[in-house]
Amino acid sequence: MRLDRFLWWARLARTRTAAQALAEEGRLRLDGRLVDRAHAPVRSGNILTFVAPGGRVRVLRVEALPARRGPPAEAQGCYLDLQAANSPPEGELD
Repeated sequence: MRLDRFLWWARLARTRTAAQALAEEGRLRLDGRLVDRAHAPVRSGNILTFVAPGGRVRVLRVEALPARRGPPAEAQGCYLDLQAANSPPEGELD
């Protein structure tokens, strides 16, 4: 699946144009390599790293390729947010 289509269908970008811009700006990494083209292939198991709108760094593992641009709950099942999985619960200190 194309990277821009995945970003849009998984609801990581509001529009397909925004997804293309994110991929072509060269600020997105796919398995650690910089991506500068929207048609880069994405497969299950790939790791995506990028700066989301608002300045938050997102690290995601692709769990499944979506069949359509469905509701947000369905889209969230297509990836696992690795930042949330590694961060300690709120209020817990080391």
